Amino acid sequence: MLAVTFVLFIGGRFELASASQPNAELEIQKLTSCYSLGTDAIGRGNLLEGKNIYRDCFTQDAVLTAIFPDGATQTSYGTDSWADFVYSVFQGNGYTATQHLMGTINISVENNKATMTSYLHATHKRSETSIDVANGTYEDEVVNKAGRWKIRKRTLKLIDFLNLSSPTTASSSTNARSTNSSPTMVVPNIPRLKS
Repeated sequence: MLAVTFVLFIGGRFELASASQPNAELEIQKLTSCYSLGTDAIGRGNLLEGKNIYRDCFTQDAVLTAIFPDGATQTSYGTDSWADFVYSVFQGNGYTATQHLMGTINISVENNKATMTSYLHATHKRSETSIDVANGTYEDEVVNKAGRWKIRKRTLKLIDFLNLSSPTTASSSTNARSTNSSPTMVVPNIPRLKS
């Protein structure tokens, strides 16, 4: 009470610190894990599980866009449409598993809205000797509706999408220490949905 009186006496403003702000940032940050878990369920071939997880991460009217390194874009309206697109890419490339790692998460909260950026490093398994690796940045608009934070708009800006393959077993034992045994880099096929 003395502090409030002192602040009012000297003509300043007194604002109570928002106890929910740190919790808001933590809840928003959890959305990156939510999305990764949904995407990796789809990467295992479980489209229904991925769709169900996505519903916990996104608003019903979410807009999701991917911008590929070659400048091509894919925009989906609603999480089911996005999940179908992700599934088509994963199946089209023959992925048997995926792992999405998120980091360098930056969040700015203002009332019931927030922005979040996060870095992506994703591994997509093609076979025992071949993976595709994607790196990029997610830019999100997040809203709080009925006490729950969800992503309303997500844009993925991919900076690279590379294939890394190990030499075959026969050639790897011969060339294991050779300077000529570097991984093969091939741009993977990225199927696009027809408009």
